[in-house]
Amino acid sequence: MENLSQSRRTFITTLTLLLASGGLLVRYLIPRSSGKRRVLASAAAADVPLNGALLFRNERLALLRDNNGFYALSLICTHLGCTVTVLEDAISCPCHGSRFDRQGKVLLGPATEPLKRLDLVEQNGLIKVYGS
Repeated sequence: MENLSQSRRTFITTLTLLLASGGLLVRYLIPRSSGKRRVLASAAAADVPLNGALLFRNERLALLRDNNGFYALSLICTHLGCTVTVLEDAISCPCHGSRFDRQGKVLLGPATEPLKRLDLVEQNGLIKVYGS
């Protein structure tokens, strides 16, 4: 009986040590975010036409301009991640037919979520689009 109790204590101690060391290992293996935002794209404000768009295909984003100013949208469809196409009056997904308005709101499914808006800063005639 005494032997059984000792092996149970050993098991619990070993399990506790494994869990604690696993937590420390995960902490050092997963990189921490530096907190700095990364510039995904930049362009001169004059290069973005009114009611037009400047596309950055490699970054999969669009810099758009309307009467209210500049904004940036991700070109990744919220349905299954296809790259959407910016048209004159809407944004369309060629894979499954989702359509979005120029603000990124869903007009026609199967997508149910709007396109992601990206942070941007306009300074001295230069627009920088940021991502995490």
